[in-house]
Amino acid sequence: MLSIRQLSKTYAGPRPRTVLRGIDLTLPAGQYVAVMGESGMGKSTLLNLVAGLDRPDAGTIVVDGVDLAALDDDALTVLRREKMGFVFQAFHVLPYLTVAQNVALPMSLIGTPGAEASPRVSAMLAAVALGDRADSMPRELSGGELQRVAIARALVHRPRLVLADEPTGNLDADSASQVLKLLRDQVKTNGAAGILVTHSVAAAATADRVLLLSRDGLAPK
Repeated sequence: MLSIRQLSKTYAGPRPRTVLRGIDLTLPAGQYVAVMGESGMGKSTLLNLVAGLDRPDAGTIVVDGVDLAALDDDALTVLRREKMGFVFQAFHVLPYLTVAQNVALPMSLIGTPGAEASPRVSAMLAAVALGDRADSMPRELSGGELQRVAIARALVHRPRLVLADEPTGNLDADSASQVLKLLRDQVKTNGAAGILVTHSVAAAATADRVLLLSRDGLAPK
């Protein structure tokens, strides 16, 4: 599902800074991995490169058989919309849309007909225990509920790859535990591959395997 080979990234400037060097990762469908590491090691940079939001200086990234280097910006945008789902520490739930409308956004962007989208939104909201909040506005939800909306939105279009960047950083322990279990369960149920970037040992423990990103590369922790 995801293949990374010899990935490197250096930020230019008066003092060029190399944040990734020689990164290798193979991630099959159905596998959920956690990436840990100290601040500044390039965890978020890695996600940005995998998502095609930034370009590497060297190496290859292949998502579901597609080499990102072969795509222009428009094609990368289409790939992200169709094959990727994103969950962030900041929920990025749109405040002027209802819960159901927020969750439906990815399918709207890829042109899924309403007759198909509506039952999938309802099913996903039920899966994240928000079936009774479809018509609620985001201001009426707690932080944990908003993150569940974000997870539902990330998965409703059945992406092949799910990228989560510190998704529980703003949540209390109970909400974080629920969200982590939900994220893992939904990745597995949808047959997706998932990468969780986190500083939390407890969060990483929910993954199939834990990798440590350091100056020496990416290796099992």
